[in-house]
Amino acid sequence: MKTAIVTGGGSGIGRAIAHRLAADGHRTAILDLDTEAADRVTQEIRSAGHEAMAVGGTDVSDRKLVNAAIDTVREQFGPVSVLVNNAGMTGFDNFLRIEDDLWERILAVNLNSVFYCCQAIVPDMIEAGWGRIVNISSSSAHSGQQYMTHYVAAKSGVIGLTKSLALELGRSGITVNTIPPGFVDTPMLRNSESQGLLGGSVDHHAERTPVRRAGKPEDIAAACAFLVSEEAGYVTGQVIGVNGGRNT
Repeated sequence: MKTAIVTGGGSGIGRAIAHRLAADGHRTAILDLDTEAADRVTQEIRSAGHEAMAVGGTDVSDRKLVNAAIDTVREQFGPVSVLVNNAGMTGFDNFLRIEDDLWERILAVNLNSVFYCCQAIVPDMIEAGWGRIVNISSSSAHSGQQYMTHYVAAKSGVIGLTKSLALELGRSGITVNTIPPGFVDTPMLRNSESQGLLGGSVDHHAERTPVRRAGKPEDIAAACAFLVSEEAGYVTGQVIGVNGGRNT
């Protein structure tokens, strides 16, 4: 049984990934800024008969908090073999109104966090001679997105980091891949819809998707489950789009 960490595992895509990895037999640790959400998902997983723990109050943009959270996981579950960097923060802002503090916060949550978590956990994987890292990026990094220059820049950085890290760590038995989700029905998406930020309803955009539906968090979790498996050992440095055909 391997230990997996899912950042931002308290809701949406992260919650689905945590449930799937736990069901597949991983000891799963949920790191989230929202302590109640992390605890709730942990209890859901335990109620299903699987091993899970929560480390709430983890701001993944803070290296000290990241290191402390991962040490807590090691104390209870041992060395970490699987890392899913899912935590993120979105934003819809006119480019000329983006101030330094917002720019830096978006990059810190979406990009710096991946750097911090990888640096903290990769030594465990190198020592074991085996590891799996999946970074959740965004399909907007393929297409661009107006009013989201800060977010798209950060998620594009995640893709570049993934490709470079895969080349560096392959010899150590570690794979690094990224999933850029496209139009997935999550609380974050619904919040954007309620603010009129999508340029139409979720149903409207689903009808414009080749498979004629919005994505589900479980769709992303299924792809993630493959990428962290033993069978995916020859898949690394890849951008695995899960977007219903919206981006090819």
